[in-house]
Amino acid sequence: MLPKPIVIKADKDEVLDIELEEDFLKANERMAALNRRTFDRAGAKAIDFMGSIGSGKTSIIERLVETLKGKYKVGVIAGDTTTAIDAERVGRHGVPSLQINTGKECHLDAPLVRKAAKKLLRHGVNLVLIENVGNLICPAEFPLGAHKRAVVVSVTEGEYMIKKKQDIFRAAEVGIINKKDMAGPMGIDPQQLVNDALEANPRMKVVVTSARTGEGIPELVEALGL
Repeated sequence: MLPKPIVIKADKDEVLDIELEEDFLKANERMAALNRRTFDRAGAKAIDFMGSIGSGKTSIIERLVETLKGKYKVGVIAGDTTTAIDAERVGRHGVPSLQINTGKECHLDAPLVRKAAKKLLRHGVNLVLIENVGNLICPAEFPLGAHKRAVVVSVTEGEYMIKKKQDIFRAAEVGIINKKDMAGPMGIDPQQLVNDALEANPRMKVVVTSARTGEGIPELVEALGL
């Protein structure tokens, strides 16, 4: 039986609020740069997955774990306000997983990720998949030190989701349009969402997936450079 994931709770002085002064954002950026150096020294790639609640971030990460755990020693950091549900789900796939609980905060920040990464890297992992807190606004301004950032949206979030939340797409290198299998019932054209993502960030790679069926996962692995 796999052990229950460790839950890392944010102390009051460790969470950086998006409403705080610019100095705190700069402090987060400095810590993110330190995190990147830590990952590099450990020979570990790190990817930050952003997206709203229900977009399918956890399911995408589960698919990636199953696809890649024969090639990489994968570890997962899951962010949420209170529960350890996501870390427990991923942990069932036989990989080390840590849960960060942020309390009332709507994003992970670099100091919290550093705290978790130190524990995770002790397992010798060389691929760290980070699931950010479910939100399409706050995480964009808080880089974590990951080598790439991916943003997940689903067709069930509506046809205007990307147009309304372009900033988070500008902060990412990879866009994931998930739940393609629901496009028909929802009356959504996935290609239009791809176009919207590229309009927000022409430099990003955009992949259409269904975490439920596995469609698009090989293309996502390629887009992430894995």
